[in-house]
Amino acid sequence: MSDAQLLAQLAGERSHVLRTVEGLTEQQMSTPLVPSGWTVTRLLNHLAFDDEMFWISAVLGGNSAAIEALHDGWHSTPMTGLDAVIIYQDQITSSDKILAGVDLDAPPRWWPPASQFDQPPMADGREIVFRVLAETSVHVGHLDVVRELIDGHQNVVVN
Repeated sequence: MSDAQLLAQLAGERSHVLRTVEGLTEQQMSTPLVPSGWTVTRLLNHLAFDDEMFWISAVLGGNSAAIEALHDGWHSTPMTGLDAVIIYQDQITSSDKILAGVDLDAPPRWWPPASQFDQPPMADGREIVFRVLAETSVHVGHLDVVRELIDGHQNVVVN
């Protein structure tokens, strides 16, 4: 897969996230519908802070402001669903700027200390983008199921 194809796939999954939450009310976005108790708003925070900010801005881009702002997205300060959508969109914009200027063959510019993230560093930027793509894709599926539980909307169902 070429870098352009990889980035296009990531863009497609991000768009799917945003389409899936479009039109939901504040109550729908803040009501837990799964046994673990996460909400649409918290999932958007996770995607914004734990994927876009952590993996792309901090790890891949070495952005000091992102590194300083890192926190557990699942436990972000409570916010509205609209705020979570805007933050996710802003993080995508920041990520895209980094992705436009980074060499995906190069190693990450920053890696968290083992006390925070006890995993060996990834080899290159492409591995990091694949990680974000996989994580986003998994959560798109979660959002599709939750959206169907909320109002019966189905993204694409093949019978």
